[in-house]
Amino acid sequence: MSLAELVLEGNIRAAARLMRDIDDCRPQAIDELKQLYSRTGNAYIIGITGPPGAGKSTLVDQLTASFRTRGKKVGVVAIDPTSPFTGGAILGDRIRMNRHSCDEGVFIRSLATRGALGGLSRSTSDVALVMDALGMDIVIIETVGVGQDEVDIVKEAHTTCVVMVPGLGDDIQAIKAGILEIGDIFVVNKADRDGADRTARELSTMLEMRQATAGQWNPQVMKTEAQRGTGIEELTDEILAHRDSLLSSGSISNFLRERNQRHFMDVLRDTLFKKALAYMATDDTLERVVTGMGERRTDPYSAVEELVSKLMPV
Repeated sequence: MSLAELVLEGNIRAAARLMRDIDDCRPQAIDELKQLYSRTGNAYIIGITGPPGAGKSTLVDQLTASFRTRGKKVGVVAIDPTSPFTGGAILGDRIRMNRHSCDEGVFIRSLATRGALGGLSRSTSDVALVMDALGMDIVIIETVGVGQDEVDIVKEAHTTCVVMVPGLGDDIQAIKAGILEIGDIFVVNKADRDGADRTARELSTMLEMRQATAGQWNPQVMKTEAQRGTGIEELTDEILAHRDSLLSSGSISNFLRERNQRHFMDVLRDTLFKKALAYMATDDTLERVVTGMGERRTDPYSAVEELVSKLMPV
């Protein structure tokens, strides 16, 4: 049996092998994904994002436990930063979720960013697809610690939770481009700290200043203490309320259409780039172009136009 067939039967080891092949960009993984795609689209994807040190991993651990008590199978895709020197990652997110390691209803996969920007790994979407095909009801994607504009998660997740903490020092950070726009739910974690009420109040005030259209989801500010499990059930309820809102309003259709379009464009971009590299390797095109640019005999724009015309003649 193929890995895809084993995954559809719920084989955890096959899913782990396929995710490894996807992350390593092995060609055979594409054939397996082709078999799986028609059997996906059932999992609800939740994105957890925010700055480093906000307690995202602990929050994901608690949310996983909360969904499990409600009978949901949970997959977790935890993104960890990669060393720019060795390419390695500590995978600390998995360490914080270790208590779920023996639960057959939970599958945790850590991914290193491998230099990808935007808070996600380049293989995040496909790994989430495998978890979907495996039968996970909920897939939680935890981004690497992000700043002001690394907001790729909003393109992937049905519900995006932005996790903030009091005491970051700069109140203006919360209103910079990208932060307020991406959140479906805002979470002030470590709410036992001084300044938590103020942070929640300021976030609520900023959200009230946004122009909302009739019938549009109104993001709420939740307070949690993930280390103690405080506020987790209320946050779970709010996530499910957002899911119900997407379904009842019909806005989920537009979201899925836009996500599918982006996924197709990403695959197209990667495929064309790989084909271009393979083509150039056959006759040292890249070396000749780089040499020509250094001697100012050619320019990159003309060189690209010439290459594209050879790859895709009209």
